Amino acid sequence: MQLGMVGLGRMGGNIVRRLLRAGHRAVVYDHNPAAVAALVEAGATGAASLEDFVSRLDLPRAVWVMLPAGAPTEDTVNGLAALMQAGDVVIDGGNSFYKDDIRRAAHLREKGLHYVDVGTSGGVWGLERGYCMMIGGAKEAVDRLDPIFATLAPGLGDVPRTPGREGRDPRAEQGYIHAGPSGAGHFVKMIHNGIEYGLMQAYAEGFDILRHANSPDLPEAQRFELDLGDIAEVWRRGSVVSSWLLDLTAAALAGDEHLDAFTGHVADSGEGRWTLNAAIEEAVPAHVLAAALFARYRSRETASFADKLLSAMRKGFGGHQEPK
Repeated sequence: MQLGMVGLGRMGGNIVRRLLRAGHRAVVYDHNPAAVAALVEAGATGAASLEDFVSRLDLPRAVWVMLPAGAPTEDTVNGLAALMQAGDVVIDGGNSFYKDDIRRAAHLREKGLHYVDVGTSGGVWGLERGYCMMIGGAKEAVDRLDPIFATLAPGLGDVPRTPGREGRDPRAEQGYIHAGPSGAGHFVKMIHNGIEYGLMQAYAEGFDILRHANSPDLPEAQRFELDLGDIAEVWRRGSVVSSWLLDLTAAALAGDEHLDAFTGHVADSGEGRWTLNAAIEEAVPAHVLAAALFARYRSRETASFADKLLSAMRKGFGGHQEPK
Protein backbone atom coordinates (compact mmCIF):
# COMPACT_ATOMS: atom_id res chain seq x y z
CA MET A 1 0.00 0.00 0.00
CA GLN A 2 1.14 3.55 -0.63
CA LEU A 3 1.36 6.20 2.11
CA GLY A 4 2.46 9.81 1.99
CA MET A 5 4.40 11.15 5.00
CA VAL A 6 4.83 14.83 5.85
CA GLY A 7 7.35 15.33 8.64
CA LEU A 8 10.44 13.12 8.73
CA GLY A 9 11.70 13.69 12.25
CA ARG A 10 12.47 11.12 14.96
CA MET A 11 9.20 9.23 14.47
CA GLY A 12 8.00 10.16 10.98
CA GLY A 13 11.17 8.96 9.31
CA ASN A 14 11.20 5.65 11.17
CA ILE A 15 7.52 5.02 10.43
CA VAL A 16 8.39 5.31 6.74
CA ARG A 17 11.38 2.99 7.14
CA ARG A 18 9.27 0.35 8.87
CA LEU A 19 6.70 0.49 6.06
CA LEU A 20 9.36 0.28 3.35
CA ARG A 21 10.91 -2.77 5.00
CA ALA A 22 7.53 -4.51 4.76
CA GLY A 23 7.11 -3.73 1.07
CA HIS A 24 4.82 -0.70 1.26
CA ARG A 25 5.48 2.35 -0.91
CA ALA A 26 6.01 5.83 0.48
CA VAL A 27 6.09 9.40 -0.82
CA VAL A 28 7.82 11.77 1.60
CA TYR A 29 8.11 15.50 2.17
CA ASP A 30 9.86 17.64 4.77
CA HIS A 31 11.13 21.21 4.90
CA ASN A 32 14.58 19.69 5.41
CA PRO A 33 15.84 18.37 2.03
CA ALA A 34 18.42 16.18 3.79
CA ALA A 35 15.66 14.30 5.61
CA VAL A 36 13.91 13.69 2.29
CA ALA A 37 17.14 12.54 0.65
CA ALA A 38 17.79 10.02 3.44
CA LEU A 39 14.38 8.41 2.91
CA VAL A 40 14.79 8.42 -0.88
CA GLU A 41 18.00 6.45 -0.37
CA ALA A 42 15.97 3.98 1.70
CA GLY A 43 13.50 3.50 -1.16
CA ALA A 44 10.89 6.24 -0.77
CA THR A 45 9.82 8.74 -3.42
CA GLY A 46 10.79 12.28 -2.48
CA ALA A 47 8.88 15.49 -3.11
CA ALA A 48 10.15 19.08 -3.28
CA SER A 49 6.95 20.83 -2.17
CA LEU A 50 3.55 20.05 -0.73
CA GLU A 51 2.00 20.41 -4.20
CA ASP A 52 4.59 18.05 -5.69
CA PHE A 53 4.01 15.67 -2.81
CA VAL A 54 0.23 15.44 -3.36
CA SER A 55 0.66 15.02 -7.12
CA ARG A 56 2.82 11.93 -6.63
CA LEU A 57 0.22 10.03 -4.58
CA ASP A 58 -2.18 7.47 -6.02
CA LEU A 59 -5.92 7.96 -5.66
CA PRO A 60 -7.50 7.69 -3.18
CA ARG A 61 -4.63 9.35 -1.34
CA ALA A 62 -3.54 8.59 2.22
CA VAL A 63 -1.30 11.20 3.87
CA TRP A 64 0.18 10.91 7.36
CA VAL A 65 1.18 14.19 9.04
CA MET A 66 3.84 13.73 11.74
CA LEU A 67 4.58 17.23 12.99
CA PRO A 68 4.48 19.08 16.32
CA ALA A 69 0.97 19.80 17.61
CA GLY A 70 -0.46 23.25 17.06
CA ALA A 71 0.37 25.55 14.17
CA PRO A 72 2.73 23.20 12.24
CA THR A 73 0.06 20.48 12.08
CA GLU A 74 -2.82 22.91 11.62
CA ASP A 75 -1.19 24.72 8.70
CA THR A 76 -0.17 21.47 7.01
CA VAL A 77 -3.61 19.87 7.34
CA ASN A 78 -5.21 22.99 5.87
CA GLY A 79 -2.66 23.04 3.06
CA LEU A 80 -3.33 19.40 2.24
CA ALA A 81 -7.10 19.91 2.37
CA ALA A 82 -6.80 22.56 -0.34
CA LEU A 83 -4.86 20.16 -2.60
CA MET A 84 -6.63 16.85 -2.01
CA GLN A 85 -9.98 15.60 -3.24
CA ALA A 86 -13.03 13.70 -2.02
CA GLY A 87 -12.23 10.22 -0.71
CA ASP A 88 -8.65 11.08 0.31
CA VAL A 89 -7.53 10.56 3.92
CA VAL A 90 -5.47 12.85 6.13
CA ILE A 91 -3.90 11.16 9.17
CA ASP A 92 -2.54 13.12 12.12
CA GLY A 93 -0.11 10.89 13.99
CA GLY A 94 1.33 13.54 16.30
CA ASN A 95 0.14 14.56 19.75
CA SER A 96 -2.65 16.93 18.77
CA PHE A 97 -5.32 18.04 21.22
CA TYR A 98 -8.37 15.84 20.67
CA LYS A 99 -10.77 18.79 20.40
CA ASP A 100 -8.68 20.09 17.49
CA ASP A 101 -9.17 16.70 15.83
CA ILE A 102 -12.94 16.94 16.17
CA ARG A 103 -12.92 20.41 14.60
CA ARG A 104 -10.55 19.43 11.78
CA ALA A 105 -12.54 16.29 10.98
CA ALA A 106 -15.73 18.35 10.60
CA HIS A 107 -13.95 20.83 8.35
CA LEU A 108 -12.45 18.15 6.11
CA ARG A 109 -15.75 16.27 6.00
CA GLU A 110 -17.30 19.28 4.25
CA LYS A 111 -14.76 18.71 1.45
CA GLY A 112 -15.44 14.97 1.30
CA LEU A 113 -12.12 14.18 2.97
CA HIS A 114 -11.55 11.73 5.81
CA TYR A 115 -9.58 12.74 8.90
CA VAL A 116 -8.01 10.05 11.09
CA ASP A 117 -6.23 10.80 14.36
CA VAL A 118 -3.62 8.29 15.48
CA GLY A 119 -2.17 8.48 18.97
CA THR A 120 1.22 6.90 18.41
CA SER A 121 3.45 5.48 21.14
CA GLY A 122 6.83 3.92 20.54
CA GLY A 123 9.26 6.82 20.42
CA VAL A 124 12.65 6.35 18.85
CA TRP A 125 12.39 2.55 19.34
CA GLY A 126 9.35 2.15 17.11
CA LEU A 127 11.32 1.17 14.01
CA GLU A 128 12.32 -2.12 15.62
CA ARG A 129 9.66 -2.60 18.33
CA GLY A 130 6.67 -1.28 16.42
CA TYR A 131 4.19 1.42 17.39
CA CYS A 132 1.26 1.12 19.76
CA MET A 133 -1.56 3.05 18.07
CA MET A 134 -4.87 4.44 19.29
CA ILE A 135 -6.95 5.43 16.27
CA GLY A 136 -9.93 7.75 15.86
CA GLY A 137 -11.99 8.24 12.73
CA ALA A 138 -14.71 6.83 10.50
CA LYS A 139 -14.72 3.03 10.20
CA GLU A 140 -14.51 3.20 6.41
CA ALA A 141 -11.27 5.18 6.47
CA VAL A 142 -9.69 3.24 9.35
CA ASP A 143 -10.46 -0.11 7.73
CA ARG A 144 -8.98 1.05 4.44
CA LEU A 145 -5.74 1.94 6.21
CA ASP A 146 -5.53 -1.32 8.14
CA PRO A 147 -2.57 -2.71 6.12
CA ILE A 148 -0.56 0.34 7.21
CA PHE A 149 -1.53 0.06 10.88
CA ALA A 150 -0.97 -3.71 10.94
CA THR A 151 2.57 -3.24 9.62
CA LEU A 152 3.43 -0.47 12.06
CA ALA A 153 2.01 -2.28 15.11
CA PRO A 154 4.29 -4.42 17.32
CA GLY A 155 2.26 -7.62 16.82
CA LEU A 156 1.77 -10.30 19.45
CA GLY A 157 5.47 -10.60 20.21
CA ASP A 158 6.25 -12.44 23.44
CA VAL A 159 3.57 -10.72 25.54
CA PRO A 160 1.35 -13.40 27.11
CA ARG A 161 -2.20 -13.47 25.76
CA THR A 162 -4.92 -12.24 28.11
CA PRO A 163 -7.41 -14.99 29.08
CA GLY A 164 -11.03 -14.26 28.30
CA ARG A 165 -10.47 -12.11 25.21
CA GLU A 166 -11.92 -14.67 22.82
CA GLY A 167 -14.32 -13.07 20.35
CA ARG A 168 -13.05 -9.52 20.92
CA ASP A 169 -11.35 -7.24 18.39
CA PRO A 170 -8.03 -9.00 17.61
CA ARG A 171 -6.31 -5.72 16.71
CA ALA A 172 -5.79 -4.81 20.37
CA GLU A 173 -3.56 -7.88 20.82
CA GLN A 174 -1.53 -6.74 17.83
CA GLY A 175 -0.92 -3.34 19.41
CA TYR A 176 -3.49 -1.05 17.79
CA ILE A 177 -7.17 -0.22 18.24
CA HIS A 178 -9.91 1.73 16.55
CA ALA A 179 -10.85 3.71 19.65
CA GLY A 180 -13.87 5.49 18.19
CA PRO A 181 -14.81 8.53 16.06
CA SER A 182 -12.56 11.47 15.28
CA GLY A 183 -10.76 12.68 18.39
CA ALA A 184 -11.04 9.38 20.26
CA GLY A 185 -7.57 8.23 19.26
CA HIS A 186 -5.80 11.30 20.55
CA PHE A 187 -8.03 11.39 23.64
CA VAL A 188 -6.87 7.88 24.60
CA LYS A 189 -3.24 8.79 23.82
CA MET A 190 -3.59 11.94 25.93
CA ILE A 191 -4.63 9.90 28.96
CA HIS A 192 -1.85 7.40 28.16
CA ASN A 193 0.68 10.22 28.39
CA GLY A 194 -0.88 11.54 31.59
CA ILE A 195 -0.45 8.09 33.15
CA GLU A 196 3.11 8.04 31.83
CA TYR A 197 3.82 11.22 33.81
CA GLY A 198 2.62 9.51 37.00
CA LEU A 199 4.59 6.30 36.43
CA MET A 200 7.77 8.18 35.65
CA GLN A 201 7.37 10.38 38.72
CA ALA A 202 6.88 7.32 40.95
CA TYR A 203 10.09 5.72 39.69
CA ALA A 204 12.00 8.99 39.97
CA GLU A 205 10.91 9.66 43.56
CA GLY A 206 11.52 6.07 44.64
CA PHE A 207 15.07 6.04 43.30
CA ASP A 208 15.70 9.43 44.87
CA ILE A 209 14.78 7.95 48.27
CA LEU A 210 17.11 5.02 47.62
CA ARG A 211 19.92 7.40 46.66
CA HIS A 212 19.58 9.28 49.95
CA ALA A 213 19.54 6.13 52.08
CA ASN A 214 23.04 7.00 53.32
CA SER A 215 22.06 10.49 54.48
CA PRO A 216 24.01 11.77 57.53
CA ASP A 217 20.64 12.75 58.99
CA LEU A 218 19.93 9.06 59.58
CA PRO A 219 21.27 6.97 62.49
CA GLU A 220 24.43 5.22 61.35
CA ALA A 221 22.88 1.74 61.61
CA GLN A 222 20.11 2.82 59.23
CA ARG A 223 22.39 4.15 56.50
CA PHE A 224 22.78 2.09 53.32
CA GLU A 225 25.15 2.66 50.40
CA LEU A 226 22.94 1.23 47.65
CA ASP A 227 23.79 0.47 44.03
CA LEU A 228 20.89 2.02 42.12
CA GLY A 229 21.90 0.39 38.84
CA ASP A 230 21.75 -3.07 40.40
CA ILE A 231 18.40 -2.31 42.04
CA ALA A 232 16.91 -1.17 38.73
CA GLU A 233 18.29 -4.27 37.05
CA VAL A 234 16.94 -6.74 39.60
CA TRP A 235 13.50 -5.08 39.59
CA ARG A 236 13.36 -5.57 35.82
CA ARG A 237 13.44 -9.34 36.33
CA GLY A 238 10.28 -10.72 37.86
CA SER A 239 9.26 -7.71 39.97
CA VAL A 240 5.68 -6.41 39.87
CA VAL A 241 7.04 -2.93 39.10
CA SER A 242 8.88 -4.06 35.95
CA SER A 243 8.14 -2.04 32.81
CA TRP A 244 9.76 -0.52 29.75
CA LEU A 245 10.29 2.67 31.76
CA LEU A 246 12.22 0.64 34.33
CA ASP A 247 14.27 -0.87 31.50
CA LEU A 248 15.20 2.66 30.42
CA THR A 249 15.99 3.58 34.02
CA ALA A 250 18.34 0.61 34.35
CA ALA A 251 20.08 1.53 31.10
CA ALA A 252 20.50 5.17 32.17
CA LEU A 253 21.96 4.22 35.57
CA ALA A 254 24.28 1.62 34.08
CA GLY A 255 25.81 4.24 31.83
CA ASP A 256 25.91 7.17 34.28
CA GLU A 257 25.19 6.25 37.90
CA HIS A 258 25.04 9.88 39.06
CA LEU A 259 23.25 11.11 35.90
CA ASP A 260 25.77 13.92 35.59
CA ALA A 261 24.84 14.35 31.92
CA PHE A 262 21.41 15.67 32.92
CA THR A 263 20.40 18.95 34.53
CA GLY A 264 17.02 17.66 35.72
CA HIS A 265 15.06 20.36 33.86
CA VAL A 266 11.97 18.34 32.85
CA ALA A 267 9.70 19.67 30.10
CA ASP A 268 6.05 18.79 29.56
CA SER A 269 4.73 18.51 26.03
CA GLY A 270 1.09 19.37 26.69
CA GLU A 271 -0.65 16.05 27.14
CA GLY A 272 -0.29 16.12 30.94
CA ARG A 273 -2.03 19.50 31.09
CA TRP A 274 -4.75 18.33 28.70
CA THR A 275 -5.30 15.20 30.77
CA LEU A 276 -5.91 17.28 33.88
CA ASN A 277 -8.23 19.59 31.93
CA ALA A 278 -10.24 16.52 30.90
CA ALA A 279 -10.34 15.32 34.51
CA ILE A 280 -11.67 18.72 35.60
CA GLU A 281 -14.32 18.74 32.86
CA GLU A 282 -15.40 15.23 33.87
CA ALA A 283 -15.16 15.95 37.62
CA VAL A 284 -12.81 12.96 38.01
CA PRO A 285 -10.09 13.15 40.72
CA ALA A 286 -6.54 12.70 39.41
CA HIS A 287 -4.27 13.36 42.39
CA VAL A 288 -1.20 11.44 41.18
CA LEU A 289 -1.28 12.81 37.63
CA ALA A 290 -1.68 16.37 38.90
CA ALA A 291 1.23 15.98 41.32
CA ALA A 292 3.42 14.54 38.55
CA LEU A 293 2.70 17.51 36.28
CA PHE A 294 3.39 20.04 39.03
CA ALA A 295 6.64 18.23 39.84
CA ARG A 296 7.80 18.97 36.30
CA TYR A 297 7.08 22.65 36.83
CA ARG A 298 9.11 22.57 40.05
CA SER A 299 12.03 20.89 38.28
CA ARG A 300 12.61 24.06 36.28
CA GLU A 301 13.49 25.92 39.46
CA THR A 302 15.73 23.54 41.46
CA ALA A 303 16.59 20.17 39.94
CA SER A 304 16.93 17.01 42.04
CA PHE A 305 18.25 13.56 41.26
CA ALA A 306 14.64 12.50 40.62
CA ASP A 307 14.37 15.19 37.95
CA LYS A 308 17.56 13.95 36.31
CA LEU A 309 16.12 10.44 36.21
CA LEU A 310 12.94 11.76 34.57
CA SER A 311 15.10 13.45 31.93
CA ALA A 312 17.03 10.23 31.39
CA MET A 313 13.82 8.25 30.85
CA ARG A 314 12.43 10.86 28.43
CA LYS A 315 15.64 10.72 26.41
CA GLY A 316 15.54 6.92 26.47
CA PHE A 317 12.07 6.41 25.03
CA GLY A 318 11.58 9.50 22.92
CA GLY A 319 14.98 11.03 22.25
CA HIS A 320 13.83 14.14 24.13
CA GLN A 321 16.67 16.57 24.87
CA GLU A 322 16.69 18.89 27.86
CA PRO A 323 15.95 22.57 27.10
CA LYS A 324 19.05 24.70 26.78
